[in-house]
Amino acid sequence: MKGVIFSVGASVLFAVLYYYAVLLAPLDGSQILGWRVVLSLPGLLLILTLTQGWHQLRLLLRRIPREPALWAVMPACAAILGFQLWLFMWAPLHNMAMDVSLGYFLLPLIMVVVGRLFLDERLSGLQTAAVIFALVGVAHELWRTATFSWATAGVCLLFPVYFLMRRVFRIEAVPGLMVDMLLIMPFAVMILATGDTFNLMAEHIKLFALVPLLGIISTTALFLYLSAGRLLPMGLFGLLGYVEPVLLFFVATLLLREPFAASQWLTYGPVWIAVGLLVVEGARALAKGQAGKQR
Repeated sequence: MKGVIFSVGASVLFAVLYYYAVLLAPLDGSQILGWRVVLSLPGLLLILTLTQGWHQLRLLLRRIPREPALWAVMPACAAILGFQLWLFMWAPLHNMAMDVSLGYFLLPLIMVVVGRLFLDERLSGLQTAAVIFALVGVAHELWRTATFSWATAGVCLLFPVYFLMRRVFRIEAVPGLMVDMLLIMPFAVMILATGDTFNLMAEHIKLFALVPLLGIISTTALFLYLSAGRLLPMGLFGLLGYVEPVLLFFVATLLLREPFAASQWLTYGPVWIAVGLLVVEGARALAKGQAGKQR
């Protein structure tokens, strides 16, 4: 039960962050990214300590001189993560929150396809049906707009590359995230040092309270997410991961008031059906696993 509470709590806090960018105006997406990265560092150090991740971090750092590929893989992972962090805070400020939420809905489906193509993982009947429904939704969006949002593609296509590199090169979550953030840190500091961030904060006193809270929310969400990953069975953890895109969708439509045309149901409907099929399959697998343990 504790793991479930942690997972849902993390999804709620990530949804809060999605809206929080609006409260930080007139800071732009890059400035918010800079503060988020800088303020997350103390929390990451605490997470490393609480999860006993220092040993894993040392092992990862020792591998880098011996494995030349990591010299390219680690910066690539950091670049993808940095882009995702920026996009997550930028989209709500530029009427693209719906596009990003769609990307997170499509992400698990793309992960299924990536697993089949690159990791030789078999597709079940439900997974195949889910992919077909997702393709119907994407095809309709292409027909409706004659394009496909770069923000949606940035989430659902780049994140799988990130996770695939992590899997292939055996990079653990917590130490890998720490290295990613350290590589992003110089750019975050440069953004804050060269822009008008501090002038804007001086003109809007509220930011002196809201900006530190950004770091607290971000770090707490990350801690709850990683803790849930350690406490929950992988199947249940994966199912609960669908809570976040649902919340992001409601933030975009109800709080940010982004328009949702009737024709978009033919995009989102098939995608949601696809996600539902994956949830059903995950629930079945989880139930079978628990039944097997009871025998």
